[in-house]
Amino acid sequence: MSQTSMRDYDAATHRLGRLWVWGMGLLLLVFPAAVCLRYNAWPDGAGLLKGLISIAPMYWVVGIIEVITYVPMLGAGGSYLGFVTGSLTMLKVPCTLAALDRAKVKSGTPEGEAVATIAIAVSSMVTLAIILAGVLLIVPLTPILQSPTLAPAFDQLLPALFGGLGVALVGRNWKVAVVPILAMIALFVLAPSLAASASIFVPVAALIAILAARLMYKKGWL
Repeated sequence: MSQTSMRDYDAATHRLGRLWVWGMGLLLLVFPAAVCLRYNAWPDGAGLLKGLISIAPMYWVVGIIEVITYVPMLGAGGSYLGFVTGSLTMLKVPCTLAALDRAKVKSGTPEGEAVATIAIAVSSMVTLAIILAGVLLIVPLTPILQSPTLAPAFDQLLPALFGGLGVALVGRNWKVAVVPILAMIALFVLAPSLAASASIFVPVAALIAILAARLMYKKGWL
């Protein structure tokens, strides 16, 4: 692809990406606003502000860290699509890493961006299909899904997913992986109560890995 074509692609991606991100943000506010208008039930201003002050800063920090850590990996198109459809840590990033590994391309390259965008798009479509199937089949499948026999298997879904990806990625560069792994182990040992919100610390661990890799690179250890 020529530089001119790449610039045109980037310009179109950012234009459409901003449109979808702002459009999705407005859509998320439409339903609660419609409910408030329909039933004339508006939230108490003081209570709303108190709740935002106690909760919102955590999401601001996580949001900033996710942008810093995920955008270089996903590229422009993949980032817009991933942040609009959601579930980056649980679905989009693992799918992207697996696709990059299978395609043997690196993130930050035109090929890597194309693969990441396709991986996230396919992941989003598969997720929607599974959600639709779950909505249609939830009633007949509820006794099976709640069976004590299957309960241990469902408890191991995320560990199995991230364990498989972790082995592949740690094996490629164990020096970079050691620091965030030890940092997260120390964090959860010292504060076990944080284990309930472990997914929030995935971007934090990624930022620690980036900083550690930068330091190791300057020291000549990589």
